[in-house]
Amino acid sequence: MAKCEICEKTLSHGNQISIARSHVSRRATRTFRPNLRRVKAMVDGQEKRIYVCAKCLRSGKVNRA
Repeated sequence: MAKCEICEKTLSHGNQISIARSHVSRRATRTFRPNLRRVKAMVDGQEKRIYVCAKCLRSGKVNRA
């Protein structure tokens, strides 16, 4: 399953809405996937490849190797 190993962000579900003639005509379910990157990071003093979302990378929660 797609999951960030830092913040535990996973798939989320919602609606895809098609708008025609200023009315909401149809709804279909869709999934929102996290923006995951596979990076080398220092985990417990060792280099490991982990999956991390882009938000965690930007905020500096990951020490890259």
